[in-house]
Amino acid sequence: MTVEDSVLVDALGSEPRRPDAFRALLRRGPAALPAIRRGLVHTDPRVREQCCLLLDELLVPEASDELAARLDDPDARVRVAALHALSCLRCKPDADSCRPDRGRLLPRAVRLLHEDEDPRVRMGAAELLGLWVHQDADAVGALVHARDEDPSPAVRKKAGWYAPGGPVHRRTAPKGVHDR
Repeated sequence: MTVEDSVLVDALGSEPRRPDAFRALLRRGPAALPAIRRGLVHTDPRVREQCCLLLDELLVPEASDELAARLDDPDARVRVAALHALSCLRCKPDADSCRPDRGRLLPRAVRLLHEDEDPRVRMGAAELLGLWVHQDADAVGALVHARDEDPSPAVRKKAGWYAPGGPVHRRTAPKGVHDR
């Protein structure tokens, strides 16, 4: 007998049951996506966070909008997990098909980097903006501003990695482009 996906999603909110439920949903892969996507609007913020983390591994393009909606979640842990799922291309089986929509998400990432009260959210926003720093002046400006002005040393450090001259910026520069 197998446990239904929706029961596993609910179990993500239970500390002792969370690890097993997470692994079971991950093993089920794409078959569990409908329940995971429904979990993004669960009443328990821990469930929403864990569903974002699951989508980090299982993201399909059609779930991007639902994941992006979590950038406005009232719980900072959910916003952090959503930012990571949208920005981390290492975890995706097909990263190219899951690249976030710059036109839709860049203004939201800039707003989060400048206005969110939680430094972990601002750090995640810096990572998302780092995806576009070589193509978009707004991403560059936001990262430079955060590197120079953010009240959190951790956010200033992270933004500095992605801003021009930073180690991630240099590493991700298109071939033939060098920092001056």
